[in-house]
Amino acid sequence: MSGASVDLAIGGMTCASCVSRVERALRRVPGVAQAEVNLATERAHVTLGADPSPDIDALIAAIERTGFRAVPVTDARGPVPPAPLVTLDTWLLVVALLLTAPLVAPMLLAPFGIDAMLGPRAQWSLATTVQFVCGASFYGAAWRALRDRTGNMDLLVALGTTAAYGLSVVLWVRHGDATDHVPHLYFEASAAVIAFVRLGKWLEARAKRGTAAALRALATLRPDTARVIGADATEADVAVAQVRVGDRLAVRPGERFAVDGRIVAGATHVDVSMLTGEPLPIACAVGDPVRAGTVNGEGRVEVQVTGTGAETLLAKIVRAVESAQAKRPPIQRFVDRVAAVFVPVVVGIALVTGLAWWVLGRDATEAVIHAVAVLVIACPCALGLATPAAILAGTGAAARRGVLIRDIDVIERAHMIDVVAFDKTGTLTVGRPRVERFDVARGADAPADALLALAAAVQRGSEHPLARAVVAAADAQADGGVVPQAIDVRARPGEGIEGRVAGRHVAMLSVAAARRAGFVWPGGADADGVVDAVDDVDAATGAWLVELAPQPRVLARATFADTVRDTARAAVARLQAGGREVVMLTGDVDGAARAVATAVGIDTVVAGCSPTGKAAWIAQRQAQGARVAMVGDGINDAVALAQADVGIAIGGGTDVAMQTAAVTLMHADPRLADVALALAARTRGRIRGNLAWAFVFNVVGIPLAAAGLLSPVFAGAAMAASSVAVLLASLSLARA
Repeated sequence: MSGASVDLAIGGMTCASCVSRVERALRRVPGVAQAEVNLATERAHVTLGADPSPDIDALIAAIERTGFRAVPVTDARGPVPPAPLVTLDTWLLVVALLLTAPLVAPMLLAPFGIDAMLGPRAQWSLATTVQFVCGASFYGAAWRALRDRTGNMDLLVALGTTAAYGLSVVLWVRHGDATDHVPHLYFEASAAVIAFVRLGKWLEARAKRGTAAALRALATLRPDTARVIGADATEADVAVAQVRVGDRLAVRPGERFAVDGRIVAGATHVDVSMLTGEPLPIACAVGDPVRAGTVNGEGRVEVQVTGTGAETLLAKIVRAVESAQAKRPPIQRFVDRVAAVFVPVVVGIALVTGLAWWVLGRDATEAVIHAVAVLVIACPCALGLATPAAILAGTGAAARRGVLIRDIDVIERAHMIDVVAFDKTGTLTVGRPRVERFDVARGADAPADALLALAAAVQRGSEHPLARAVVAAADAQADGGVVPQAIDVRARPGEGIEGRVAGRHVAMLSVAAARRAGFVWPGGADADGVVDAVDDVDAATGAWLVELAPQPRVLARATFADTVRDTARAAVARLQAGGREVVMLTGDVDGAARAVATAVGIDTVVAGCSPTGKAAWIAQRQAQGARVAMVGDGINDAVALAQADVGIAIGGGTDVAMQTAAVTLMHADPRLADVALALAARTRGRIRGNLAWAFVFNVVGIPLAAAGLLSPVFAGAAMAASSVAVLLASLSLARA
């Protein structure tokens, strides 16, 4: 199992210190190479090392020894709820708020001359229920943290509220029940802190669910059943888990595709908007691929299964986004180091605060209250949520827009990109060549349409893109007429293809192969007059139809062109408007490359690049201080994608390119390159904004509490508000 990974859902974490405890516990398990825990998603991603690797039970046991709950994540369709029943948390919150209200009300009514103060015994009854029933979870978590020789938010809450509650009990016992003789008690402080912290946790849970809404919506697209066509042509609904590669499925209009497959019968339009962001349905016919989660349009189709379960594109997207959300950008390492020492330092500050007030001549009651305020205001919830909440929201928003961020370090690098390099074929162009011209050679014995049909006949069985372009052009010209058939067809590797058609021995050869064989273009005529020259564009994108016997001669030539994507020019303009230099790196010849570059608005073209040549060009610019993003789609782009500071694979490209790239654009729209860089930069800005807020909150709040300017009640409310503010700010990314 070396190199394998396990995902676990964790319940009970409350702050950054909890994350550190779980990670340490997992890393101590023999066979664990790495463990990453995310507070916002409440997930642990465990990478297993050398054999023997631990089983899941050993990992769960290690987590439970630290006092947290854990269950394996086995359903690729969505998160497994790790927390206890929400209804229990909700009821505890309601009880805490209802019992705390009579304790806090006198403080709110006193300025209006209304005395609503309860007697000591009534205050004690209400506060005791809140302290030891609604606040029981804080004590349990605090004890487990102490047992693990560490600290967490729960420890701060338990210490602070217990101090306030205990002080109130001592004062009450010392002075008796008579209201006239009892000084101010602080039962309302202990109860209010617990109620506010519980309210903050409840709001956090709601905000976390909101930040993950896009991913959950994506994960639940797949239907639970599929209609399998049996050997006897009967149809039966079966669970998706029972569908196997190679099965044949029937999909009716309006239904979602349950698996990845290829259409083998019928034609339709497919709505892929939830998967790729493409707003318009895509026409699909026999031979076209379909993806799990997309919606069949108006036609009934039959599909042969090519991928099920975890192997579908939908499942891969969900896993990749969840994996990215579980990882930490570099800035989080600093936060982790701060969190490791934060709680002990805060406890020390609280002790010093209490002693200082006592030494300065204030009574012990006031000293304890100020120390409690320090403990409460310093709870590191916001610090722990600052980074993962922003990543969760940002990557979820990106997934909804059709941008899959696989490497979370992209968030740190995207804002620095000043050069964006595009591959040409399949990236700025659609990657499907068409016959742009078909010229008849001087001396040919047939018109253009007959010779085009001859060329198509010999290439009809070929899967080469240029062969398919010739066949498509001939079929469009024939318009349902009789299509000639070829026999004795034989491929000529690296040169072309030959065969016999209607008694003629012909071949379709590349220009270079035709010249090597001794053929010379004899000239010809078209609508513009005589065509004699063969430039480098024709040599790179052309093919000659030649007759091999009885007399070797050139019959015609086809010149091919690729179609520029409709959105390519807008994509280039957006990037240039953002101050970035846009260049084209392509293996094509200079003339063909510059024609496309001119069409899309690119000035700098580097043509004739090999795969390593593209990477070398990027490395050279990096050595000059530039930060380069590469956008490509093919195997020949994989090296350049890996070399770039940010590698972006465009949708529809090869698996190699998508696995190498840090970002995958799920729809073949180059405009999404700018969207990806912009969302990554916004997420980075949100992380820094969250961290700044969390640090400033504690840097300002702790001294104010130590100076006696914050009551424990206000400190509890402010601490809860701080965490909620971080989550709400992160939600702004989810709406991007």
